[in-house]
Amino acid sequence: MLSTPRVIIIGGGASGTLLACHLLREPLPDLRITLIEQRDEPGPGVAFSAPSSNHLLNVAAANMGAFADEPQHFWHWLVRTGRLAGTEDAEPFFFAPRSAYGSYLRSLIEPHLPGTGRPGRLSIVQGTCIDIAERPLGVEVRLDDGTSVPGHVAVLATGHEEPRQDGCHVSPWVSPSVSGIDPEATVLILGTGLTMVDYVLSLLDAGHRGPIVAMSRRGLLPQVHRRVAPMTIDAADIPFGTDISYFMHWLRETIAWAEGRGEDWRSVIDGLRPHTQRIWQSFSEGSKRRFMAHARAWWDVHRHRTPPEVDTRLRAALATGRVQLFAGKMVASEERGSGARVRFRRRGERREETLDVDAIVSCTGIVTNPRETKNPLLRSLFASGHARIDPLAIGLDVATDGALIADDGRASTRLFAIGPVTRAAFWEIVAVPDIRTQCSRLARRILHDTATHNAATRPL
Repeated sequence: MLSTPRVIIIGGGASGTLLACHLLREPLPDLRITLIEQRDEPGPGVAFSAPSSNHLLNVAAANMGAFADEPQHFWHWLVRTGRLAGTEDAEPFFFAPRSAYGSYLRSLIEPHLPGTGRPGRLSIVQGTCIDIAERPLGVEVRLDDGTSVPGHVAVLATGHEEPRQDGCHVSPWVSPSVSGIDPEATVLILGTGLTMVDYVLSLLDAGHRGPIVAMSRRGLLPQVHRRVAPMTIDAADIPFGTDISYFMHWLRETIAWAEGRGEDWRSVIDGLRPHTQRIWQSFSEGSKRRFMAHARAWWDVHRHRTPPEVDTRLRAALATGRVQLFAGKMVASEERGSGARVRFRRRGERREETLDVDAIVSCTGIVTNPRETKNPLLRSLFASGHARIDPLAIGLDVATDGALIADDGRASTRLFAIGPVTRAAFWEIVAVPDIRTQCSRLARRILHDTATHNAATRPL
């Protein structure tokens, strides 16, 4: 039996680290946190490990703080640690390198590790979680090396699903040189969003000379950030619970009204940010499906934008033909030697075309069928019935507080999830400003339960 309350966080990337930071922020000396991470060190995760200084955050530094009540915490850290030295005209509307944010996340948890002069409230376990068993007074997290970690609550913070990596299929989160892509190779990138933009810059920075082809159903590129103030939008003016077509009509009308007053459409989109999760949750399942089929691509390119300097580089590469952009869909691919022959159709056409490529990089984002996951923990939870896939088949089915919903429809009191794996319930839950709010809410629940229950004898 555990004598002190213990929270186990599975996944030490941004989501898991942010939750740990919120829990450690409170003066509860008895609370212990175990962070289980596959990588060598927790903090950066996949998203913030890019070594190149040309890989920039897609949110301004002023809004990337780890804590919702201190949105400029990251900016102040940049100033305090001298990270802005040599950066001309740096100010809060500055898009910092992703690697700097990874260092920031590490700096937040390092003081709480054992051997740092403070009580070791945080412990790190390197390994892969393969299963979670619920016990009468807690949970037991099992690792691939045969060991297990006991706790009172377990939180899944496993982030994005890794895309296919075999044959000529390579990961967008591994540098081209590490993936072994020849500088003269023909590279096909599936998806034309922010991940594609980052990978194109990686190729260009590595001196890639071969053709780069980016393809998505609509061929839309992310819009560029401009410095605008979010519009104040009253919840009473938002048509919650309406059909998606009516909502999109309302959004277009609101943007037209704002632009008629000389305002930027970005101010409307940014003004909706505090309301987007509630909007999503108010839609019927049918409206959510129609949004994903017809409006998601348009929403994404306006909501998730690129820094101006990144946009300039991408547009130049397109203008010179270094990068080709197709609106179309890959029909099939057949491996040929070390590459593949891809069959695709351009948008609006029935005729198939072929393209011989040396590498295929999937930057399409959402996993279409979570049951195909390679994550052993998720597979185990699905098999045991402790978790289930949401009706849209884009993530885990969770309650509004992040509690996993089991096959029988009951919400767990011990198993929770945060970050991108909860996208089905919240939709906008991939950016730090949204994840930190989610972490704050879950941390408050856990801390409340810790303060009001005897963790050694009663469930949290």
